[in-house]
Amino acid sequence: MFYQALIFAPLLGAIIAGFGGRKLGDKPSMAITTGLLFLSAILSWIAFAKVGFQHEATQISLFRWMDVGDFKANWALKIDTLTAVMLVVITTVSALVHLYSWGYMEEDPSKPRFFAYLSLFTFAMLMLVTADNFIQMFFGWEGVGLASYLLIGFWYKKPSANAAAIKAFVTNRVGDVGLALGVMTIFFVFGSVNFDTVFGAIQNNNNDVQNLTLPFLGMEFNAIELIAFLLFVGAMGKSAQFVLHVWLPDAMEGPTPVSALIHAATMVTAGVFLVCRAFPIYEAAPVTSGFITVLGAFTAFFAATVGLVQNDIKRVIAYSTCSQLGYMFFAAGIGAYNAAMFHLFTHAFFKALLFLGAGSVIHALHHQQDMRKMGGLWKVVPVTYIVMIIGTLAITGVGIPGTGNIGFAGFASKDFIIESAYDAGHGGSAAGAFAFWAGIVAALMTSFYSWRLIFMTFHGKHRGKKKYLDEAHESPLVMTIPLGVLAIGALFAGFFFYKSFVYGANGFWDHSLPVGEHAEIAARNLYAAAGTTASDANYSGGHSYPGWVLWAPFIVSLLGFVIAWFTYMYKNGVEKRINAEGGPIYNFLLNKWYIDEIYDATIVRATKFLGDVFWKIGDIGIIDRFGPNGVAAAAMAGARRLSKFQSGYLYHYAFVMLIGVAVIVGLVARTVGG
Repeated sequence: MFYQALIFAPLLGAIIAGFGGRKLGDKPSMAITTGLLFLSAILSWIAFAKVGFQHEATQISLFRWMDVGDFKANWALKIDTLTAVMLVVITTVSALVHLYSWGYMEEDPSKPRFFAYLSLFTFAMLMLVTADNFIQMFFGWEGVGLASYLLIGFWYKKPSANAAAIKAFVTNRVGDVGLALGVMTIFFVFGSVNFDTVFGAIQNNNNDVQNLTLPFLGMEFNAIELIAFLLFVGAMGKSAQFVLHVWLPDAMEGPTPVSALIHAATMVTAGVFLVCRAFPIYEAAPVTSGFITVLGAFTAFFAATVGLVQNDIKRVIAYSTCSQLGYMFFAAGIGAYNAAMFHLFTHAFFKALLFLGAGSVIHALHHQQDMRKMGGLWKVVPVTYIVMIIGTLAITGVGIPGTGNIGFAGFASKDFIIESAYDAGHGGSAAGAFAFWAGIVAALMTSFYSWRLIFMTFHGKHRGKKKYLDEAHESPLVMTIPLGVLAIGALFAGFFFYKSFVYGANGFWDHSLPVGEHAEIAARNLYAAAGTTASDANYSGGHSYPGWVLWAPFIVSLLGFVIAWFTYMYKNGVEKRINAEGGPIYNFLLNKWYIDEIYDATIVRATKFLGDVFWKIGDIGIIDRFGPNGVAAAAMAGARRLSKFQSGYLYHYAFVMLIGVAVIVGLVARTVGG
């Protein structure tokens, strides 16, 4: 019952608060949901130790679910190291978000509903990562989509919140069509949706499945490549990769704790998890893997450019999430799946820290989110300022190059990805080379916009209403304690887990993920610095990186800090920059490359036009006119004509009866005569 309690505790809390919240009241509902989440978080860390370090992976069958002909899917829990990592990320961040929400949502009248949605969101994500087959994973996938719709549109009286919730839901439905088609194709090819069955068939090349081709959209495709691509379309939607990224910034319309949960631990990490879980498929699909590498690298670059000029504090961090997800995807694309998961793990801590820190600032300034109306806050909210600095140092990857893990969390994981991309490119992969340089440039921009946020928010003169600054104060303990815990993760997560994640020290991954050649090379630097031999480090081969590769991420991060300082701090730089805003490049980036406008001018308007055609011409003009409306009109016209015979005069009725008798007599006579 250990894992059942871990998984279903959030669902129990969601049911209690969702259906009994009005009777229980605010505080009991909040206490129950938060307490059950902390229970899940504690059990998750125990499971992480048992599975990751004591190798007690297990599979638990709960009940028979679907059994139709050859189609069988049981409801089961697959607990391996990959799952255990996700359990820790999801439940830890969610528990802290629940606690933080006690303070942030203090004045909201619908707290039981909010906490029920948070717990439901967490349960859906737990269902997704513990699935042992694609159908069960799809259930969690759609559950996360539903919960995100409810949370983004939580303040449903705000039109912008409703619009953002619908946008997120519809955009993800586009991706989910690809995922559903991928799952259908898997069953068509393998006759099963069970992970172990499908992956085993691919790795063993049963029935020469790796060379099988399938028709799709009038063309022939390699079956594995087609499956990999369709699954990735779903991942693109959930993890907001370029083209399907448009919902992510608008999701900021929900309460800030929702932003932290979506961006750090749940929804956006689902796509990365899917690609890593299905690594046997992607290892057998080099074309799709190359596409993932290029798209992930481009997303990292694109989102970073947009983050440079955003003025909403939450949107800056939102585009940062989009960019960091790009890093994770291009790591998975080059085969460094453990690098992708390592960055997912560390990113959860510092991204949740940054979002909740931003929420603390917003809470202090009467829900002001425009950084142009902030400034001078570091003395007013010192705890928030310190943890935001820690989060910024983590996301910009500050550390000692060449040591591997001596630095903040983002240093250990992001540098590992960049070095792995360099090695892939050095080995002849054009996609890997592109990803390396895109990662370097994105790191420069990440440093700039991250420090820009710090300088505009906490330093210089206050540019908003003086009344708000005078009334500003540090957040209560229920908000600062989660910030402190996340700050510890942002400080030490990379240092303590580097060996395990990078090359699977002591069998950490235990076959749940491969430790590829590109990923292993990065580990050599840590041990070389410590004087440990390659054999002692269980290193399988490869080469050392040139010094400039190890130092490049640190140098561009430092350069980004310097540029941001001169731009926004030197000689009242903030005021100068605000006054100088404008120009074609600035507006291009501020308007997010006009992607939303392009969608509106093409897809949205075309869809509305087709809708009008089918509605006004097809539905009203043809179907209604000649169908129900036409029949009704004919019946009414006939009734009006017949009603004229109902005059009320006796001789009229006698005349009609006489005509009727004449007709009958005529018919009888004709019959007899015939």
